[in-house]
Amino acid sequence: MLARRAVAVGVCLAVTSLCSFSVHTDDARHKKIDGRDVAIWKPAGMAPDAGYPLIVFSHGFGGCNTQSAFLVEALADAGYLVLAPNHDDASCGGVNRKRSLNSPGQPEAPFHNAGQWNEETYAGRREDIKTVLDAVLREETFEGVRIDPNRIGVSGHSLGGYTALGLAGAWPSWKDSRVKAVLALSPYCAPYVTKGTLGKLNVPVMYQGGTEDFGTTGVVKHANGAYDQSSVPKFFVELDDAGHYAWTNRDIKARRHIKKYSVAFFDRYLKGQNDPDPLASLLKDTNPDGISVVRGEAE
Repeated sequence: MLARRAVAVGVCLAVTSLCSFSVHTDDARHKKIDGRDVAIWKPAGMAPDAGYPLIVFSHGFGGCNTQSAFLVEALADAGYLVLAPNHDDASCGGVNRKRSLNSPGQPEAPFHNAGQWNEETYAGRREDIKTVLDAVLREETFEGVRIDPNRIGVSGHSLGGYTALGLAGAWPSWKDSRVKAVLALSPYCAPYVTKGTLGKLNVPVMYQGGTEDFGTTGVVKHANGAYDQSSVPKFFVELDDAGHYAWTNRDIKARRHIKKYSVAFFDRYLKGQNDPDPLASLLKDTNPDGISVVRGEAE
């Protein structure tokens, strides 16, 4: 009971106030896709022969598509096209579709009762990601950027992590075979742990959490939690002194490590870099400054 209450407090306090600081950044372009406001960060560097890899970012409950600008900008600088749609619960920046500004409304199911969540819970988020992917892959280029359809990743924070994991197969009916790697940032994954579905991912996944991210990170790292249940390849990085906001524009303490591990993960599993392997070199250091835990199973 205490663990369940910790999850409820940790998630609900964090996600309901994301809108107070998640504002638009001038570095993001915006485009309407089937009524959805999608933030766009174009990749740096020359295009690979097959086109640029694509990452779709899913925001937290009550956040918005620019809530984690520091991270998506780093991914774009590393050569990824990054797209981030606003979901129905977005309530910052004045671009939400159904919610009023600064009021994300009630969640579709209680965060403190993971057993009530099922494949229909936040299925609209699944449709948002699928709609964006369908639109950008329909033509040879999107906004002048050629995309490699075989190198697509999804990243998400909090409820966005739930969304990303669902698309990777944690909800079997959500699985999108176009998704080749998932980066789950302080993800709300209790429903998947409760249902025991994370063994069905079959794509590389990296979880990131923090020592001050009470409740949410615990569900990832505890025995038989999300990390233990997930299929390989799988990785877990826990940041010292990082709370639930560490992956948003609000907190700057852990940004260096967040960017470093995130880029290395996608470089390994979307770009296929293995000589040298940027992720393996990071995992060799089991006690780096600012990192509490590093775990990984590549095979």
